[in-house]
Amino acid sequence: MDDQAHYPPIDPIQAGLRGKCPRCGQGKLFSGFLEIGKQCNNCGLDYSFADAGDGPAVFVILIIGFVVVGLALWTEVTYSPPLWLHFIIWMPLAVILCLTGLRKAKGVLITLQYKNKAAQGVLEDKA
Repeated sequence: MDDQAHYPPIDPIQAGLRGKCPRCGQGKLFSGFLEIGKQCNNCGLDYSFADAGDGPAVFVILIIGFVVVGLALWTEVTYSPPLWLHFIIWMPLAVILCLTGLRKAKGVLITLQYKNKAAQGVLEDKA
């Protein structure tokens, strides 16, 4: 039996960035730092549909990599610091930005997946 309760429309981008349920916007989407929960603790939505795959990781790595490498190159050309200083500055920054960005991107992708009723493609048998 399908749940017939009415929930107010929520902005999937805001819900995803905050890590909230895509249906009610109140419950937690994540049970760990990057692990999706089993269901919403507020409305009971089953999160088994949620499959972000590698999409968020690709976007985050490309965007953060572009920013960090650009800043590192600019710093090298402008100030010419020693290599160990580059390592101390850019490695922690890249890791922190990638982890926080990955959580937010994964949340947004899952809430958009729910809003747009996206599912795995299935080939129809025309027999």
